[in-house]
Amino acid sequence: MSEAHSHDDSVADVRVSPDTTPDAMRAAMNDYVSALHAAYLDQASKLTPGERAELPLVKAGQFTVVAVGTRHLHVVGTTSPLPAPAGPEVELVGSDRDLAWTLRFFDPVLLPELGILDESAGPDALGVRRALGITDVVYHLSVAPGGGLSPHHAQHAGTGLANAHSASARDYDALRAYAPSRVDIIDEFAATQRLGLTTASRLLASLLAPRDPLVESAADPAALRRALIEALRPPAGVR
Repeated sequence: MSEAHSHDDSVADVRVSPDTTPDAMRAAMNDYVSALHAAYLDQASKLTPGERAELPLVKAGQFTVVAVGTRHLHVVGTTSPLPAPAGPEVELVGSDRDLAWTLRFFDPVLLPELGILDESAGPDALGVRRALGITDVVYHLSVAPGGGLSPHHAQHAGTGLANAHSASARDYDALRAYAPSRVDIIDEFAATQRLGLTTASRLLASLLAPRDPLVESAADPAALRRALIEALRPPAGVR
């Protein structure tokens, strides 16, 4: 699972081959989402019960997956409430162990705001979220034309997503332990990273560790977390 176009740890770039029939594409997406969640839960089963319970998908339990067709195909897991399907909108229901979800489909015909997105340079994850009015995102995959919605892709995406979620959760726990008086800011920082709000994330990191060179030069969300951990880590022998 490559992350060439990732905006946060929940955003990945995989590839899908376009299909000529909407029904076939919806069926392929339904299978992909089911396999993605199965791989996520399989990987989560390797964690302790407490760690597993803190994973965003497991913690949510019930959520909506929105498949959005633009120049790319976006797959967004969200706990934001959506209205019931209307008119030609399609909804599919799925579940696996601790997870239950509904799968919804949108394109520029159903949601004209999607038609004005410029994705010539890559997927516009934040633009898609704004068009949908979704704020609480537990994952966002951007799927480029040219490959396939195969079980192999789904397994890699689900495993990588679970690993990313568990790693980021451990990082946030470390930050809270190192700076207990600033937990409110750390919680805001965690939320901005989850939502892919890069500027807000960097501003909060700078507030937590002013003028720290590693924080200022961090290239991606994971590097920013690691830099913050080093900046806030108490000196050896100090608790």
